[in-house]
Amino acid sequence: MTVIVTDTGFGPDTFSGNWTDLAPDADDGALQHAVAQQQAIRIQFPAFSDGRGFTLAARARRMGFTGRLRAQGHVIADQYAMARRSGFDEVEISADLAARQPQAQWLARANWRAHDYRSALRRTG
Repeated sequence: MTVIVTDTGFGPDTFSGNWTDLAPDADDGALQHAVAQQQAIRIQFPAFSDGRGFTLAARARRMGFTGRLRAQGHVIADQYAMARRSGFDEVEISADLAARQPQAQWLARANWRAHDYRSALRRTG
């Protein structure tokens, strides 16, 4: 069972369309093909220490992808703001991870526009 994380917290997976799944090491051709499909793209995160998926998401958005973009796998609550800033709409995590990092930890980062160094500089400057 998986849990979908959005800016409003945890929820079930209600998406019923087709996904284009991309590994974090997807090449330009695979990414361009997925973007051209203009459907939903799900990018795998095999480990929380593997940030290549953030780069793929940002590249997909720069290429003009406007569809649903989901990070799937080992993304932790501390990375939620980065996931949103890189272009992801949502994060899919396992029920085990959701139990270890409850909804409150994710919601603490839901105001992702405020959780970056530029916002901190504006507050102190």
